[in-house]
Amino acid sequence: MTSHALTARTLSSTGPSTTTRKTTPTTTPTVRASHLRLTRRGRLVLTTLVALPLVAAAGAFALNGGVAVASNSSSSTSFEYVQVSSGQSLWQLAQSVAPGADPRDVVSDLLHFNQLGSADVHPGQQLALPAKYSN
Repeated sequence: MTSHALTARTLSSTGPSTTTRKTTPTTTPTVRASHLRLTRRGRLVLTTLVALPLVAAAGAFALNGGVAVASNSSSSTSFEYVQVSSGQSLWQLAQSVAPGADPRDVVSDLLHFNQLGSADVHPGQQLALPAKYSN
């Protein structure tokens, strides 16, 4: 027998018996020292830290991508204005400005174009006309 033999006694239903079992010596596996060990949480944090500046840069680019460029040339945009007469409603004004168009669309365009909160207009009020309704 070698020095690493193990003798074990087992009990059976018929009585005590002796068995011999040979085992090999246990060796602990060699563990290599790892330079960097990332857990699941560590990978998540590292990924977030790397992705955060990229997402911020993409957001800044998306927000500033359509910025207008200033130039020395002046814009020659001019509007045609119409003056509201006494007793005239915005509906009547829309019918006189664009007789062939649907008055609901013209009223809506006038409200949005002139940034009016309601369809209430006052005599003498100047309203700018959208280009599609200008003469």
